[in-house]
Amino acid sequence: MPELELLNALMVATAYLLGSVPSAILVCHCMGIADPRQQGSRNPGASNVLRIGNRKAAFFTLIGDIGKGWCAVSLPQWMDLESNVANWCALAVVLGHLFPLFARFSGGKGVATAVGVCLALSIPLGIIQMVLWGMLISIGRIASLASIGCALISPLAAWLVQPGLMMPVLLISVLLLYTHRENIKRLIKGAESRF
Repeated sequence: MPELELLNALMVATAYLLGSVPSAILVCHCMGIADPRQQGSRNPGASNVLRIGNRKAAFFTLIGDIGKGWCAVSLPQWMDLESNVANWCALAVVLGHLFPLFARFSGGKGVATAVGVCLALSIPLGIIQMVLWGMLISIGRIASLASIGCALISPLAAWLVQPGLMMPVLLISVLLLYTHRENIKRLIKGAESRF
């Protein structure tokens, strides 16, 4: 049905636009903190906001990024659309965060948004990701290493928890590894910064 196809396309477009909302920039602006793209790691994400701002600002950024991932996937689920639509929305919201329309296509690394996506797709999968990230950051004190570890393990976790989610989670993981390519180089050199 053409109407259903149009609705599905509208959901995916909405997910991308939702992902494009720059939580870190908005939070920093509202709290009188300088643009995170201009200092620290220059990444508009919760980790950099924590470095340059404060815990409260980082917390609100984290909630904003997780929240938009969760909302983008939950909306088509709530509307009882095909599961494929939720999967496409999952990919679209992460792409929106990485290449945001509202921030000149220069976005964050996508980790928190990906966690929000996975919480909506499968709560156990989202919990596994958060526990794994927490363990890795507590051991190594390197945010990028924890994020890369999560990206590598998530497809396997998805296959174990809900095999049908493996493909969208794999695609998202590949995107996350791409956004961390410079971090990977610094990790290999032993030059990555710690918390």
